[in-house]
Amino acid sequence: MSGPHSQCCENPPTLGSSTGIGHVEELGGLKCYISGSAGSKLAVILVSDVFGYEAPNLRKLADKVAAAGFYTVVPDFLNGDPYEPENVDRPFQIWIKDHGPDQGFEDAKPVIEALKSKGIEKIGAAGFCWGAKYAYIQDAVILQPSFVSLEDIQGKAYGLRFQFSILGAETDHRSPPELLKEFDATLNAKPEIDAFVKVFPGVSHGWSVRYKDDDEAAVKRAEEAHKDMLDWFIQSPPELLKEFDATLNAKPEIDAFVKVFPGVSHGWSVRYKDDDEAAVKRAEEAHKDMLDWFIQ
Repeated sequence: MSGPHSQCCENPPTLGSSTGIGHVEELGGLKCYISGSAGSKLAVILVSDVFGYEAPNLRKLADKVAAAGFYTVVPDFLNGDPYEPENVDRPFQIWIKDHGPDQGFEDAKPVIEALKSKGIEKIGAAGFCWGAKYAYIQDAVILQPSFVSLEDIQGKAYGLRFQFSILGAETDHRSPPELLKEFDATLNAKPEIDAFVKVFPGVSHGWSVRYKDDDEAAVKRAEEAHKDMLDWFIQSPPELLKEFDATLNAKPEIDAFVKVFPGVSHGWSVRYKDDDEAAVKRAEEAHKDMLDWFIQ
């Protein structure tokens, strides 16, 4: 395939409905791959590229996000209709007409409501390529964005207060570094928006999820993007603690450290069950941080 969307369709994955350590269930009327503890108060929605929610690397990433304490959901926003490069009777230009962003926004609403009904208190989203345009939620990360214009970013930047990160590739026909610089300038012009934009050198569009497991360099570059994405979600603290942090750090004579633990609720550090391995592990992390603070 040639043309402006060619990179969106390169390196297609071998889809597998049984990949990942999570499970598939219906949420908000959509089939979703779900990974992580249902007891978490924090959720992350991963929005796939054109190849859909059965892509193995995407599910592997969902499991990684879940391991960090987030209830992680990968909805089938394509409704069982991922792009198939080998289908010559339905080229990309025809396929994309059935999968515009407007329907995706509507499909996302019941998924978000279903998460809130489960007791989720904060929801972030990460969108890849085609999925980038769907990912405007409370905390958002978009990777290798396609179909996202400067006007889109301006519209969001001038209407909302939220945390927003953009991770892009050095070689990207849809969102070249020059465009990402414009995104960065727009976002940073609004002090109420916490923004981070990064261009990864030496990679092309799709690098963060469409890599080969036996390509060590490609895996390493993808993992760097995954770490940046996770760090972004983890560092987005509740507003009051953010204010505490700002106040303390405004006083240079005070040595301060503020940390928010993802996926836990009030009392997690001492009121856990001994037979809940994940809860014990999260509590022990807090205990270690406390001890390290006294020792240092």
